[in-house]
Amino acid sequence: MDDCALSVTLNSDLGQIDPALWDACANPEGAQPPLDPFTTHRFLHALEQSGSVGAGTGWEPRHILVHQGSDLIAAAPLYVKSHSQGEYIFDHAFAQGYARAGGQYYPKLQIAVPFTPATGRRFLCKPGFEPQGTAAILKGMAQIARDNRLSSAHVTFCTEAEAELGTEQGFLHRVTEQFHWENPGFQNFEGFLAELSSRKRKTIRKERATAQGFGGTIRALTGDALEPAHWDAFWQFYQDTGARKWGTPYLTRAFFDLVQDQMRDDVLLVLAERDGEPVAGALNFIGQDVLFGRYWGCIEDHPCLHFELCYYQAMDFAIARGLGRVEAGAQGTHKLARGYMPSRVHSLHYFPESGFHRAVAGYLSEEGRAIEYEMRALADYAPFRKTDGGKHG
Repeated sequence: MDDCALSVTLNSDLGQIDPALWDACANPEGAQPPLDPFTTHRFLHALEQSGSVGAGTGWEPRHILVHQGSDLIAAAPLYVKSHSQGEYIFDHAFAQGYARAGGQYYPKLQIAVPFTPATGRRFLCKPGFEPQGTAAILKGMAQIARDNRLSSAHVTFCTEAEAELGTEQGFLHRVTEQFHWENPGFQNFEGFLAELSSRKRKTIRKERATAQGFGGTIRALTGDALEPAHWDAFWQFYQDTGARKWGTPYLTRAFFDLVQDQMRDDVLLVLAERDGEPVAGALNFIGQDVLFGRYWGCIEDHPCLHFELCYYQAMDFAIARGLGRVEAGAQGTHKLARGYMPSRVHSLHYFPESGFHRAVAGYLSEEGRAIEYEMRALADYAPFRKTDGGKHG
């Protein structure tokens, strides 16, 4: 098959696309839960239905669809962005440099899952169509940027393999970092603690005891155990966190109602309750082999409760489910002391203006070296016991 047999179109309303056709590309394995819940039709459509993305949000859907004849063989969640909020791969230096050079950085194109700093496939292809579909998406995205005289096109939180394919199409590969917890097959939380140095082990046990002694109970809820009232409580927590971090929360209240209706099997909600009333909570999404930590909030402050709900309860769940990894979201070197290690995060960037493209390439080369140095330095502060070779075991 050659590229001439393929057509590339844009779609501004995921509701117009048959969920089965989209998910045949997004979840070709047919896995439940899917490898990545965030690129499923139900998650992305919930963002649109709830008004979390769309007109007035700075995230205008323009999803790329690749057809061979009448068959949808590849797709990608594409947005026209009028700002850089809710992305977590920070490009403010690019925007400032472009403006200083006399250009208008916004709008720009971005393949991403809005408000979701979680690695996953971004070029969604039916089995057997991966090379053609990926190339068509990248070429189409770059062509759209050029034809519309847009500053740039970006792909954030893609896989490393996708990043390598992107460089073949002229995109720049950027490497940044997050902190992930790996589960090699622990039987219980004590098995994890046994891998730590004595001092770190004692610290975590003390943190857990302090948190669990806050004067109430902690519950981990998923599936039919979740009820609408739980989302009423979590909405208060989310608003508090959103107001402090972003000014305005990204997600609308209606989004959580859609999650309850359509995705409750895909989520883990950890709630701390005192006198029968929720006072803090952490929301996670469940993948096939990864638990994705997303949001935390509280209406009462209790020592160490954040660590317990966001990190340790997530680890407990991952161990019980046999999940291989916990991704606890963007940033946070404080995660290192709790066993979350530096991990590479990949993105792709394209600038039609060749001079600026070269300038960014130089910047990313320097930044990449700094990131690698920082990751090696941080690894020395890992809480794990040292082997004779000086590495954690």
